[in-house]
Amino acid sequence: MFFIDPASHDIGRSASSSPTAFTPSVRWGIGVDADDFRLSPSSSSERFSFHLLRHASSLLTDYWELRSAIFCQEQNLFEAHDRDDRDHHAYPIAAISHTTSNAGPVVGVVRILEEQPGVWYGGRLGVHADFRRHNQIGKGLIWKAVTTAHGWGCRRFLATVQIQNVRFFERLHWHAIEAIEIRGIRHHLMQADLAYYQPIHERRPQPLAA
Repeated sequence: MFFIDPASHDIGRSASSSPTAFTPSVRWGIGVDADDFRLSPSSSSERFSFHLLRHASSLLTDYWELRSAIFCQEQNLFEAHDRDDRDHHAYPIAAISHTTSNAGPVVGVVRILEEQPGVWYGGRLGVHADFRRHNQIGKGLIWKAVTTAHGWGCRRFLATVQIQNVRFFERLHWHAIEAIEIRGIRHHLMQADLAYYQPIHERRPQPLAA
């Protein structure tokens, strides 16, 4: 499971070389209960926590490496790297594991960006392959992404979601706006219910490349 940002389909491999099906990058087939998705205000648990990464964060290298592993090596959406111009004004968020593993501390990634005043998008959402059995990581990344943007004045939070993941997002209080196709893959443009995602008030830093 992942978001694709607007225009991401114009970057990387040609449409003819895109895989016909992707391994979901957020979770495997775990049962979902609608009432299970309201997290604590910090979106944290004993095993995982979710953090906005700032310029000096020692976790940025792991963040970029996991993004590359998911979107380049695993899903073949991009070739050398998955970075684009939107990373210049996006805010990276990482899921951190509190347990020792070969995966390293960063086990999930997402970025958020303000496309126009009050209108935000989520993108590059993914979870390390070894941790996809933990349903909390995907929902925690989504929770952290939306509540952070909401605290910064977001009035609409949007994402493009692969068709097989639409129901998962609906249970997270999102609704589909329209069906679209990106590089031969069916998606829905979806919007989060901001009444459910109460804002968290975290100081807004400068984007990484500002």
